[in-house]
Amino acid sequence: MSPTLPTGIEWPSTGRLDRAAAEVAAARPLSLYVHVPFCSVRCGYCDFNTYTVGFGPGAEPGSFADSVLAEARLGARVLAEAGFAPRPATSVFFGGGTPSLLAAADLAAILAALREQFGLAPGAEVTTEANPESVTPRYLETLAGAGFTRVSFGMQSSVPHVLATLDRTHRPERMPLVVDWAKGAGLHTSVDLIYGTPGESLADWRASLEAAVELAPSHISAYALVIEEGTKMAAQVRRGQLPTPSDDDEADKYELADSVLGAAGYRWYEISNFAKPAPGEEHLPASRLAAASKHNLAYWRDHDWWGLGPGAHSHVGALRWWNVKHPRAYADRVNAGLSPAAAGEQLDAQIRELERVLLGIRTSDGLAAADFPADVVAGLAAQGLIEQAALPERIVLTLRGRLLADTVVGALTD
Repeated sequence: MSPTLPTGIEWPSTGRLDRAAAEVAAARPLSLYVHVPFCSVRCGYCDFNTYTVGFGPGAEPGSFADSVLAEARLGARVLAEAGFAPRPATSVFFGGGTPSLLAAADLAAILAALREQFGLAPGAEVTTEANPESVTPRYLETLAGAGFTRVSFGMQSSVPHVLATLDRTHRPERMPLVVDWAKGAGLHTSVDLIYGTPGESLADWRASLEAAVELAPSHISAYALVIEEGTKMAAQVRRGQLPTPSDDDEADKYELADSVLGAAGYRWYEISNFAKPAPGEEHLPASRLAAASKHNLAYWRDHDWWGLGPGAHSHVGALRWWNVKHPRAYADRVNAGLSPAAAGEQLDAQIRELERVLLGIRTSDGLAAADFPADVVAGLAAQGLIEQAALPERIVLTLRGRLLADTVVGALTD
């Protein structure tokens, strides 16, 4: 990625957005993302933009909402001045970090500001991530009353030694409580799992899957652990303190997830995401289930999104940019009426087509087969990488194809 904002076009850092590059279109959906960068403990595997301390007014949990409200006002103005007609957001996602370190009233205030500045579409999905140790029944009831519709809990594992390796501090027995509290507040529930932690056995992973199913959330995410350079865990693996994860082990664990979750009624709609049909939804495509995350699908379908918060990324038309990372620099800029945009890129047609294929193939909707050479499609089908039943209209990955998605993308874009 470029370290600066390319010249020759207008960027939010100027208080404007280039109309041509932004491809002004009222019909293209808009989503909003709010990055809350604070955590009580930094997990050893995490390379997200997170901090375990605050940095003064506007850059600490108690006053961070004021900074996000300032950016919301600026973002709505920039979109309007670029010529976008009002486009109420179809989804809002609060991620981090740990959004639930903020007071519930602060999350509610941010959502109210987004509703005022951008608008929310009827039936908009509003999600926050939450740590199981940082919510109470009252906290979740406040969120539901403010218009949140969904909460995603960072479960990661149900096995104590796996949680310890990940530096996760919540107790497994806390999960049933918080999921029940969220359901009691009227919120849809999702739990996030991670597989492939060094030292995690297949039996450990099965136990976590079965524990997640026992919670009966409407949505389960199962992500392969990626050991990122610069993290504590990468250093532990390099020094031999932790074993190096195996691709074969992760493949076995993904196949187990597909089996266990499928047997429990969950259906994949994106490689790492599984939703459960509500009564009467049994015959709907997986991506149209009420439990399927609209926000996840907005990314895979190349919708526009505006990211608010330190380090948050935005994508509008052919433009992509990201904010300054440090909470202090972010707060200083937005509270001075300046854009926090730090760097970005203008995507050319080749990159956009690659991303369309790369993202679209990950979903259960797949891609239109007519967009690709017939011999390439036939070859992928012969290798068992795409579903014969979806042809000739769609290219949809088989289970084997999901494990080899990069191979499929390479064939389709060669």
